[in-house]
Amino acid sequence: MKNQADNFINRELSWIEFNKRVLLTSMEKEYKVLDKVKFCSIFSNNLDEFFMVRVASLKAQVEAGINKESIDGLTPKEQLKKINKEVKSLTTLQENYINNELDNELKKQGIFIKRYKELSENQKNWCNNFFTTSIFPLLTPLVVDPAHPFPFISNLSLNLAAVIKDRENSRNQFVRIKIPTKNIDRFIQIPNEIIENSYENHHFFITVEDLIGNNINALFNEMECINYSFFRVTRDADLELKELEADDLLLAVEQSLQKRRLGGDVVRLEVEADIPESILKLLIESISIQKEYIYFCKSLLGLDDLNQLTKINRYDLKENLLIGKTHSQLKYLDSPSNKNFNSIFKILRKQDILLHHPYDLFKTSVEEFINRAADDPLVMAIKITLYRVSKDSPIIAALMRAAENGKEVMTLVELKARFDEDNNIQWAKQLEQAGIHVVYGIIGFKTHTKIALIVRKEKGSLRNYFHIGTGNYNSNTSRFYTDLGLLSTDPDIASDLIELFNYLSGFSKQKSYQKLLVSPSSLREKFIFLIKREIQYAENGKQAEIIAKMNSLVDPEIIQLLYLASQKGVKISLIVRGICCLYPQRKNISENITVISIIGHFLEHSRIFWFCNNDNPEVFIGSADWMRRNLDRRIEAVTPIEDLNLQSKIYNLLQTYMKDNYFAWIMHQDGSYEKKSLGSHKNLSQIELIEKWHNY
Repeated sequence: MKNQADNFINRELSWIEFNKRVLLTSMEKEYKVLDKVKFCSIFSNNLDEFFMVRVASLKAQVEAGINKESIDGLTPKEQLKKINKEVKSLTTLQENYINNELDNELKKQGIFIKRYKELSENQKNWCNNFFTTSIFPLLTPLVVDPAHPFPFISNLSLNLAAVIKDRENSRNQFVRIKIPTKNIDRFIQIPNEIIENSYENHHFFITVEDLIGNNINALFNEMECINYSFFRVTRDADLELKELEADDLLLAVEQSLQKRRLGGDVVRLEVEADIPESILKLLIESISIQKEYIYFCKSLLGLDDLNQLTKINRYDLKENLLIGKTHSQLKYLDSPSNKNFNSIFKILRKQDILLHHPYDLFKTSVEEFINRAADDPLVMAIKITLYRVSKDSPIIAALMRAAENGKEVMTLVELKARFDEDNNIQWAKQLEQAGIHVVYGIIGFKTHTKIALIVRKEKGSLRNYFHIGTGNYNSNTSRFYTDLGLLSTDPDIASDLIELFNYLSGFSKQKSYQKLLVSPSSLREKFIFLIKREIQYAENGKQAEIIAKMNSLVDPEIIQLLYLASQKGVKISLIVRGICCLYPQRKNISENITVISIIGHFLEHSRIFWFCNNDNPEVFIGSADWMRRNLDRRIEAVTPIEDLNLQSKIYNLLQTYMKDNYFAWIMHQDGSYEKKSLGSHKNLSQIELIEKWHNY
């Protein structure tokens, strides 16, 4: 085998390659135009988070003098250099596409983003009046002079920097104005009735910053704007928590969030390509940023706001994704008149149910499971882990109602779910006020499990029902994230869940489980065992195969073991949406490994692990990727799927993904990706699953 570093792809560069696939998806000719806009927005939003967390971490290492090499042999400084080069190349590609092809396609479909200077006098008058009545009162110009230091620039805010000339003394002053994009739509719609030759389904917009810029002199009496330009900063937004010293984790997270709002170091400065040199010089000096982290943009700044355009009421311009159905075994629950609480539990006593969202409706399955439990007089207790929850959550409402109904309710709320911390803090407080026992997990670990346990009294004894999933208990994301879930009353797994909840609440030091795979105690060890067992079968000339689907593959130990398995003859098929640090198809290393990435209308979020086991498959689903953080630094739960019919459904699902030649990208031995060849027939996994999942 080659030098170890040569066998691993850099994690950050692999992520950039993933985001490149997202961007290229926005350029797909067959996609509808508002779906293209959506993917452009996702690309930019992904990039913001990447800089706030990953780039910020690498910059901090460089500033601290840390030169530790990544597993692929790059120092933090070397990684940053490659990152900047790759990202600048991609953002240039995005800008050129948006400014030309996408803009033209939007115009063809009757969607126009107008420049102020292009407007007629009548249209300008309308816009100026809108500025005066709806924007002007929100603006606060801040001057920079010896008495007024350069103001703090908040993370991801859009700003106007201007040079203003005082007519009395002819002195120039620098002024900064924050664009109020949280209170005003970024794209302001101009009424059709003042647009010549417009049609009913046409939409005309002007950006809020363009309108402010062209009304800037209204802000300054007896002064004149010499020039102005827009800029945007990205700051380090990762939380630093010293949990071992924190007596109150809730307070510690709240304090850390406040520091995030105030902002960490600037890790990226985005400016307009034609920014005046004098303004740029002042920004560089005031923000203290190196030139390699300055991005000169030829399009709008903050392109994640393009997502606003996808809300246009033109369903002919976007894919219809309202496709979920009630699971066939739960259909009778659709009737509002059905108040038979025993019904859903009666079904689960007879059979396990495998759910696949969004193809199976979350509302009529998982939400219904929790809702029925909340109102069922025989349910004694409900326990659940909450990682990311929607702001208007039916599950939270059901838990509160259950507490009102006298049930014992325990929720674990993960306060450290990145960028959802504030939302989770508010939920935790509301749950506590409702009389629910709220815990925050194990010190030093994020709790990433997706588990719910219902304890029900039946015929004088207690029976446990549960849900274990790959995705969050989030009503919103369940509509466009693909996730699997198991509803069951398996006594061994239920017993494991009781022990796991006791561990999470601090009442147990449980480290071994009957069936459930739990990190950090048993998950890594079990996966290593399962891979090694396939190796043994291959060495003995027996059937050996691994199929695994996940978000990211990073863990070095697992990757090395997969390389060894490939060399021993194990056929390995990997479906990895995002980061993949493994090289497939390399001679004498990974010839038996294939990697594909599915980038489609739904975000592929399910984690599935299928091991041939000499034609006696073992199948697992759960919350963990093959990453160090999932295997070693998080509380994760992965459950076996033992029902043969459900195993068959999962195998057919995996085969559907592997046959995909439309949403699928195939990874080459050099780490690059390209779309699979269409061949004579299109295989669109996500579209096929809309039609066929319920028949698997």
